[in-house]
Amino acid sequence: GRGRDADQIIAEVRANHPVQVEMQWALPQPDDRVEYDLWTTPSDPVSKDFQKKFKPIAEALGDRAYFTPHMYVYDGIKSNCQGFDGENMCFNLCTNNGRYCATDPDNDLDHGISGADVVQESLRRICIWKQHGDSDGIGSEWWDYVTQFMDRCDSPDYFANEDCVKDCYKHAGIDQVVIENCMRDSGGLEKDQTNTFLDLEMQAQVKRGVVILPTAFVNTVALRGGLSVDTVFTAVCNGFLEGTEPKVCTECAGCADFDQCIAKKKCKSSGGGVSTHMFMSSILLISLIFGGAAFWHYRKTREEMREQVRGILAEYMPLEGDDGQVGSPMDFARRGGTENLMST
Repeated sequence: GRGRDADQIIAEVRANHPVQVEMQWALPQPDDRVEYDLWTTPSDPVSKDFQKKFKPIAEALGDRAYFTPHMYVYDGIKSNCQGFDGENMCFNLCTNNGRYCATDPDNDLDHGISGADVVQESLRRICIWKQHGDSDGIGSEWWDYVTQFMDRCDSPDYFANEDCVKDCYKHAGIDQVVIENCMRDSGGLEKDQTNTFLDLEMQAQVKRGVVILPTAFVNTVALRGGLSVDTVFTAVCNGFLEGTEPKVCTECAGCADFDQCIAKKKCKSSGGGVSTHMFMSSILLISLIFGGAAFWHYRKTREEMREQVRGILAEYMPLEGDDGQVGSPMDFARRGGTENLMST
């Protein structure tokens, strides 16, 4: 198996042929439900497109897959952001007197979004998930809030603006009071004290070994390469025990109109939306068009060659025919070349 595969690749390379290799990591397939996670931060630009587009897939997978979003937070204690006297040594990069930190998205400590702003938004999203996604692993409201935030508040002027966040709550159908109570009851962000949810996130990221952001995991296996809707969807579908894949996986994998398939849970046709009859009719029509064009080109070229022959013959001296009459080479050309110009 492996040796023969490698031999084939080596042979192609030695023959100076172009070789394209796709590498896949086997996913654990424990049962008929897949668990998948996303590790990111509210300021991460790479995962934004995925977070905006994956909600329909999460809903289509339903209770057959369980999603958990994780917010990456730096341990300020280990980073020496909290002094011996409890003072915050990393300024506005941290909350809770230097306990929980994030990098400054715009690398400007005096202006724009601060690390503390990112930590605050991280805790907010954790609480939204606790209230609206933890029970079912789908979290439609969480996806809605994240999309609303990206559309409305994802800028230095509005990232930490409470009115902007309030608008996002409203459009996502989330109770602001419930989320604020969750943030406060978990330990808050102001005092020199621990926050339960942020501590759990830091423990989970160490246990999982997260070193790159963003990172998606399917059945505890990290997905390498670019983060995209298609990559995660394919990995989730491959994570089911063989024969237990939900219909959305068997129906929509490879479907030409993927978005429509996800919405309807049915691909328009197995041929990617083009019927066999339509395909054959198109081939026939194309053949007729090219055939007609080729015939026209043949007739046109033949006529042009005849005109050239006539022009060439017209330049020669008149020749005497068999009857002793002096004729013109044009007579030969007009007769289509049936008369022999050479005397016998």
